[in-house]
Amino acid sequence: MQNLEFFMIKETSLKICGVTAQPDAEKLVTMGVHAVGFNFWPLSKRYLNPELNPWMKGLAGGILRVGVFVNEDSDLPYRLYGEGMIDVVQLHGDETLERVGGFREAGIPVIKAIGVRKISDIETAGSYGSDAVLLDAHAPQVFGGTGETFDWGLANAFGKRFPAIPMILAGGITPENAGQAVAVVRPVAIDVASGAEISPGVKDFGKVAALLEACVSPR
Repeated sequence: MQNLEFFMIKETSLKICGVTAQPDAEKLVTMGVHAVGFNFWPLSKRYLNPELNPWMKGLAGGILRVGVFVNEDSDLPYRLYGEGMIDVVQLHGDETLERVGGFREAGIPVIKAIGVRKISDIETAGSYGSDAVLLDAHAPQVFGGTGETFDWGLANAFGKRFPAIPMILAGGITPENAGQAVAVVRPVAIDVASGAEISPGVKDFGKVAALLEACVSPR
C-alpha cells in the first residue's frame, strides 16, 4: 500500500497517529489499519526520533507510513522519504503554500493539516494544493493530539466547497464517536491519536479494533 492509494477504497480508512514503538506498529499492520503516523516534531509528547528507529523502513508495503512534521525547515522530510522510511509527508504547522508546493514538485505525496474553528479556515485549507487535507481542532502551539473535537459542520462545508480534495477528519475521535464521524462527515479517512491510546504513544488495540469497526460504513 503506497502513497495515497488508500484514499481510493470505498470504506473510510483508519490512520493511527503518534505511534512510538515497533511492536505497536507491527500490530497495527496485522490488524489491517490503513495508515500509521510517526510524529517527528521534537516537542510532541509522541515524538519519535527517526535516527534511532530504522524499523520504520521494514513496514514498507504493509501500511501507509505518514511522517508528521511541524514547521520543519530542514531537508529531513525529503531525506526520510528518499531513504524509504516514509511514504507521505504530513505538514501540521504553519507551512506556506511554497513549502507545500515544494513536495508536490518533488513528487512526494503531501497532506496539509489545518486547525479549524471558523468558516474562513475552510477556504484556507483548500488553497494549499496538497494531495489531501487533514482537518483538526484548532490548537495553536500544540498542533494536534489534544483529544478535542471541532464543529463537524465545518468539515461538511469543506467537502461541499472542495469535493475533489480528499479530506481526513481528526480531532477528538474515539471509539464512541467514530461511527458518527464517519456517517456525518464521510471523510476518506479518520485520524486518531489519543482516542486509540492507553497513554501518549502507547496504543490500545481494543480501541483500535472498535475504530476499525466504525470505519466499515461505505462512503
